[in-house]
Amino acid sequence: MRDTGVLPNQAIESMIASGGIAATAPILHAQIQPASLDLRLGETAYRVRASFLPGAGRTVAARLEELTMHQIALTGGAVLEKGCVYVVPLMETLDLPTGMTAAASAKSSTGRLDLMTRVITDNGVEFDRVPDGYSGPLYAEICPQSFSVVAQPGQLLNQIIFRQGKTLFSDDELRAIHDRSPIVSGEPIISDGLGFSVDLRPESGDLVGYRAKRHTGVVDLAKLNHYDPAEYWEEVRTDKGQIILDPGAFYILVSREAICIPPDCAAEMAPYLAMVGEFRVHYAGFFDPGFGDASAGGAGSRGVLEVRCHEAPFVLEHGQSVGRLVYERMLEVPTELYGASIKSNYQGQGLKLSKHFRNP
Repeated sequence: MRDTGVLPNQAIESMIASGGIAATAPILHAQIQPASLDLRLGETAYRVRASFLPGAGRTVAARLEELTMHQIALTGGAVLEKGCVYVVPLMETLDLPTGMTAAASAKSSTGRLDLMTRVITDNGVEFDRVPDGYSGPLYAEICPQSFSVVAQPGQLLNQIIFRQGKTLFSDDELRAIHDRSPIVSGEPIISDGLGFSVDLRPESGDLVGYRAKRHTGVVDLAKLNHYDPAEYWEEVRTDKGQIILDPGAFYILVSREAICIPPDCAAEMAPYLAMVGEFRVHYAGFFDPGFGDASAGGAGSRGVLEVRCHEAPFVLEHGQSVGRLVYERMLEVPTELYGASIKSNYQGQGLKLSKHFRNP
């Protein structure tokens, strides 16, 4: 086992056993992913006036006293309305050792619903980042962007990974990994991570993505394979290899490249860079070991892109660079890989909506 790296599932289980990760209800084995832990909503949502970070020396609870408009019991299901900001205490708490940090992200299904959710901590000065040696509670800030949702306690909107020391691969190390076992179809573009582009010329047909409708019903997060996509999404089709993104609109697109995360690696989608255009590829940031790996049944897996356009209409072309994946070393190879021995909804995926919608 290395001295530095992202903790695998077996190390997360050890942290739970030792009390480094605790919860108000027993942590379920199904929450533990190959390199991450799914976090559960607690029983109460606080509707707040605005998004916030507590800042150094301040707790989230203290800020909630200042900013809460009203509180909502989630038991039995409650509607979180589009355009509103909520803070929900999570069931899990942390007591990290010195030298260990953590990072959170929306789960894949959460991002594909355009459900912006970020983890905040006491004394926090950044979203989705847990500082070295942190001991205390975790909270989810939730802001539905396209659809109002019905949420209830125990549901999994966020995931968290744990890092010991320096975990990032250099570009030279990443090229060596690709030479050993390809991490992307075609010639890799490696510069501060692995670049990827958008697919607007599918091998069959002209369906290239989906655009969220502006006026829809709610999405109950407990209902899977339930909703008719046509009631919530417009199909985006083109035979020209380009589309125009509308300001404020939310799109589901797909990467041109098939992506692979080897068993001894994890990956995170890097933050949006303004230089690539007036849009953002966002939300679901983590890729577990085994995603897209042939040995785990994932050959040909694409990256689904959650795209929001900003102030101006923007022409997006086939093959245009839209982001990059930053690869990290694992502390050791997980005993369970994504898509191999656990239930994984998006292994081998192409263009695909969240699991709440029926296959079009």
